[in-house]
Amino acid sequence: MTKHYILSLNPTAQHDWDRCTLRNPITAERPDLASLIAEAVGADAGSYLVAVHVEVQVLEKAPNLQPERHLDVPVTPKQLKELVA
Repeated sequence: MTKHYILSLNPTAQHDWDRCTLRNPITAERPDLASLIAEAVGADAGSYLVAVHVEVQVLEKAPNLQPERHLDVPVTPKQLKELVA
């Protein structure tokens, strides 16, 4: 079974859970790996010892987009009057 996901690595993310994310490229949902393995095993109840082979092949790398920086430029009352006029 081959599934495709988008892996996003952001070591400077504010929250731990956003530093490394795996998402479906169409729905953007995070995959439930246990459900994927259960789907491969079948519907019979029981406990299974499973071997999971993970093979990662990078298909494409998108550049990291830098967030826009906003400059704090003071606005003078004269500029405000010009904007209103």
